[in-house]
Amino acid sequence: MACPRVIFLILIKFFILQTALSSSWKTLSGKPPAVIARGGFSGMFPDSSIQAYQLVNITTSPEVMLWCDLQLTKDGVGICFPNLNLHNGSNVISIYPNYKERFSVDFTWKELSDVKLAQGVISRPEIFDDVSSILPIEEVAKLTASGLWLNIQDSAFYTQHNLSMRNSVISLSRRLIVNFISSPEISFLKSMKNSVKPTVTKLIFKFLKQDDIEPFTNQSYGSLAKNLSYIRTFSSGILVPKSYIWPVDSALYLQPHTSLVTDAHKEGLQVFASEFANDFVIAYNYSYDPTAEYLSFIDNGNFSVDGFLSDFPVTPYRAINCFSHLDTKKAKEQAKITIISKNGASGDFPGCTDLAYQRAATDGADILDCNVQMSKDKIPFCMSSIDLINSTNVIETSFRNLSSVASEIQPQRSGIYTFSLTMSQIQTLKPTISNLERDSGLFRNPRNKKAGKFLTLSEFLFLPNHYSSLLGILIEVENAAYLVEHQGISVVDAVLDELKRATNQQNKTSARTILIQSTDKSVLMKFKEKNKMNHDELVYRVEENIGDVADSAIKDIKNFAGSIVISKKSVFPYVGFITLTQGTNVVSKLKSSGLRVYVERFSNEFVTQAFDFYEDPTLEIDSFVRDIQIDGIITDFPATTARYRKNQCYGKFVLPETGELRTFGNPLLLPPAEAPYPLLGDSDVTEPPLPEVRSQPPAFSPSKAEEKAIEVPFAFIAMAIL
Repeated sequence: MACPRVIFLILIKFFILQTALSSSWKTLSGKPPAVIARGGFSGMFPDSSIQAYQLVNITTSPEVMLWCDLQLTKDGVGICFPNLNLHNGSNVISIYPNYKERFSVDFTWKELSDVKLAQGVISRPEIFDDVSSILPIEEVAKLTASGLWLNIQDSAFYTQHNLSMRNSVISLSRRLIVNFISSPEISFLKSMKNSVKPTVTKLIFKFLKQDDIEPFTNQSYGSLAKNLSYIRTFSSGILVPKSYIWPVDSALYLQPHTSLVTDAHKEGLQVFASEFANDFVIAYNYSYDPTAEYLSFIDNGNFSVDGFLSDFPVTPYRAINCFSHLDTKKAKEQAKITIISKNGASGDFPGCTDLAYQRAATDGADILDCNVQMSKDKIPFCMSSIDLINSTNVIETSFRNLSSVASEIQPQRSGIYTFSLTMSQIQTLKPTISNLERDSGLFRNPRNKKAGKFLTLSEFLFLPNHYSSLLGILIEVENAAYLVEHQGISVVDAVLDELKRATNQQNKTSARTILIQSTDKSVLMKFKEKNKMNHDELVYRVEENIGDVADSAIKDIKNFAGSIVISKKSVFPYVGFITLTQGTNVVSKLKSSGLRVYVERFSNEFVTQAFDFYEDPTLEIDSFVRDIQIDGIITDFPATTARYRKNQCYGKFVLPETGELRTFGNPLLLPPAEAPYPLLGDSDVTEPPLPEVRSQPPAFSPSKAEEKAIEVPFAFIAMAIL
């Protein structure tokens, strides 16, 4: 099969950055850490495929090394393939269904010519399977200018099949540029010591799991890690799973780092860390941010590894060159983008709690948001949902009996609504963190899943007093018509009353800007009428994904709002994690009319990003800011965008060509195209005026028995779900 076009996804041109001075690095050499691409860009394409190797060159620089897991065919040809058994990573079974064994040594090079590569990690998309052929090592060598890293995983296996991996590697090292040779077999490395020039090719001892046994010494790899002076006798460095350096406990939280890197450097050994991938579950301490994980290995003030082995090499490459040694307090902001929290830093703490707001402010949010809900006694407060089941432990309490149906709010199921409980009752509930990607097995910060307390709107309005970096606050108002018509509650009047109280205490409040947001035109018009609010202070949120917007709808929106919120999919429509087009023109049309455009929701979990952005939240942000030029980002992880704003490479990389990945997929495996998102028209914006409250019944006064929520045993929780 012909190789795909060399100009593959012109995402990033070659660009070699001037990194920090060598004296600032705590690597053994004092130089910046290296990046090794495991099987190429194997997080995107099948491991060791030509597309995977080419994408490394396009997205990084010639300094990034290509990793090859060297295997031998029956006739001694060296190929790059991640496993001994060809079954895991190719379609060999469909080509040779009658073979009992399918190791590389069971086939000649010619027999493998019809075998195609496939994604070996089951959680990754299979759309690029059965496209690329297996490559001989000589072809991979042509794709790199800086040399190769050869990994020899099972030399003893080939000896048993009358093939000499040692002789093959020696021959290759004389014909090709081989920078590193790694192996978990001490006997192999010892046999190579006098056969390569240490100034040209370095031998690296690869550690396996700590309890695995190294065959030559009959010792565990964990015990060998404590005998580095012995390792130094036959190698120049070590390659270790990252847990050898930053251990993680059973709850997925970091433990104190070990002294392995420091100890190895004292012995003159380089230390390379492995098992990095953007789509792996990482310690909760990193908030699902792969860049934060890389930085903890090189920019912690104590040590730095000498390199990373990664399935997504663009992320460590940028972490090293763009975000390392970055003084976040003193560094100037390079990107102009407003950061608006989504229920505070709700990726790290339960949304709309004091802790979520505190984290959002300290992490760099410009504007804190409060989704206003109303209690039974008409007190406005901040909570992510009007249904208490979504954000509290109400289902575990005696208030579970207050479940009711409100089809105007939730047509599909019943709920326990905020207007069914008084504020004092709500304050007895425990908040719960929002696990938006629970179905993908991704959970947020379990250690703090019920931490913090909810704030009343009055308390929220004074938060800017405590954080001078804040530009202002955003108040979101929803379900206003329902509350008026069915509960006799005016959330608009409640918000205006609290704003008036705060204004009367100007000596105690320092809010710079107050924005009002709603999906309802009638709500924003009511604020404009009652409070004489400028339309620049009003934000219209489009709840559905849209593919276009009518000029007449834009004109209508401009009459009552100065800003608009749209979804990420309204900018880059995608299905199956792959963008289908280069993007809509929605943002450009809105901005050309004078509207400020904010986009939601930006999260760190890799399943929330289109595949085009390499499962990297920072790269996704870069595309929205530089390519689409949005005005603001609404995010539950403000720290990621705040760090991005100060990156040292801003504007120096070519942006991803969204939509191009689809052209390299297997047509038989691509997800079907979906119908385009609808047009936002006049009828979607226009709505009747918000009614006034006809009567104001007296506030409910609960009995003491009703004031307290009664905890119920866990066994009864399921019974409470209606």
